[in-house]
Amino acid sequence: MADTATMDGSASPADEPKVTARSVVAFIVMAFGMFMAILDIQIVASALTDIQAGISASADQIAWVQTSYLIAEVIMIPLSGVLGRIFSTRIIFSVSAAAFTVCSALCATATNIDQMIIYRALQGFMSGGMVPAVFSVAFTAFPERQRAAVIPIVGLVATLAPTIGPTVGGYLVDAMSWHWLFLINVVPGILVTIFSWMLIDFDKPEFSLMKRFDWWGMIAMAVFLGSLEYFLEEGNTKNWFQSEEIIYAFLAMSIGGVLFFIRAFTSKFPVVDLKAFGNMNFAIGSIFSFSIGIGLYGLVYLFPLYMARIRGYDALMIGETMFVSGISMMLTAPFVGILTQKFDVRAIMAVGLGMFAFSTWQMMHITADWDYYELFWPQVWRGMALMLCMVPVSNIALGTLQPSEVKNASGLFNLTRNLGGAVGLALINTMLTSRDDFHYDRLAESVNAALPATKEWLATLQNNYDAYGLNGELAAIYKLYETVSQQAWLLAFIDVFTALTVLFAILTICIIFVRKPGATAGGGGH
Repeated sequence: MADTATMDGSASPADEPKVTARSVVAFIVMAFGMFMAILDIQIVASALTDIQAGISASADQIAWVQTSYLIAEVIMIPLSGVLGRIFSTRIIFSVSAAAFTVCSALCATATNIDQMIIYRALQGFMSGGMVPAVFSVAFTAFPERQRAAVIPIVGLVATLAPTIGPTVGGYLVDAMSWHWLFLINVVPGILVTIFSWMLIDFDKPEFSLMKRFDWWGMIAMAVFLGSLEYFLEEGNTKNWFQSEEIIYAFLAMSIGGVLFFIRAFTSKFPVVDLKAFGNMNFAIGSIFSFSIGIGLYGLVYLFPLYMARIRGYDALMIGETMFVSGISMMLTAPFVGILTQKFDVRAIMAVGLGMFAFSTWQMMHITADWDYYELFWPQVWRGMALMLCMVPVSNIALGTLQPSEVKNASGLFNLTRNLGGAVGLALINTMLTSRDDFHYDRLAESVNAALPATKEWLATLQNNYDAYGLNGELAAIYKLYETVSQQAWLLAFIDVFTALTVLFAILTICIIFVRKPGATAGGGGH
């Protein structure tokens, strides 16, 4: 970066924020709090069956342990920008960390599903107050020349936490009990709360803005995003528009969405300022962030699903296998910052998206016999791809905004990634269900019990089972059903990975349409 103000508007050293040891430590504390908040989603997802048994919940009820968290979080994430301006980063982050910690402890004490849903919703809401603040501080509290070291930390935290969640959850449940999925947050949460209150000093509160706060806009946004998240999370399990609940959620989402956008464009002080999308880099970066969310949360869902359903892995074994991606991320992170200084971020992102496509292409060849070693390299490529994508897309989206715009924009940016994950999971589950039915019908026709080859296969199995004193005929028919069901699901699984491969291949090509950011990502405004 030049030593004086440049023609393109980049900052001179005199205008840059002064970085002190205190601000560096404060940022590390915030990054740790963000890691804790994001980790909590997947760490709990890996052990829902254990929680279900512990609080005597039904299969339908236990899903709300995750759904309530995600709905509350997705409402708070965009709201955090305006609240950060009103109360300051220090107050919002510290209060969120403290309340998150208290709610974590309460979750561990839950004795029924109603208590757990309430505590998880509050926990998710407070999580949404921490995550965007870290992105905001990374772009407003550090000068451009130091972002090459700071942004990879944010990217690593945002991608590593959901990836190693199954690993941590598996170990905790195996070694102790499901209560420790929540209790593990208590001591770190207390430390994060204390140190964030003592150290964070990046901005000052603007309490006068409270008088102009758009309460109706906030209500409309909560209805819109909350019902949208519910629609996406529960749609497939309730057979979409064949369920009255989903129809009501869609209507609430539509009405809330219309009112929210009206308020966003007409209010003098909107609860979420959408003007950031007028910045071309931010708009494009948000689209790519949405797509990366599909890859991040979609693959974290698909890999364990295969291991549990086909290989019969328990939570611990899934966690140990999934940890490969976490290791590859940690090894890649230090190099990404260096690469962003030496190469065009668009080229780095293209390589990352290409690796994503290569990873999912490898998974198109999966069989029921794939184990740790067959899954090893697809996970390595996925881990590297996440880091190579996450850091450049953060630079592209947030790096050219004015400091006053970053707080609000960081909430929107994180929202796009979370919504990408929600939309991706909804589409993946819907596709798995429909393609599974399709392949099962086709396979059932080809293995009709009246066919000579099927008769011979069933007769052989029946004789084997009869030899063990079992009801050979019933056992053979069940084995046939089980084999056809497994193969149908595997073919549906391959179809999903084919669609993901096409998506990331297209995104790789679309990089050529992205405008090159300034000489240093994170342009003018300081």
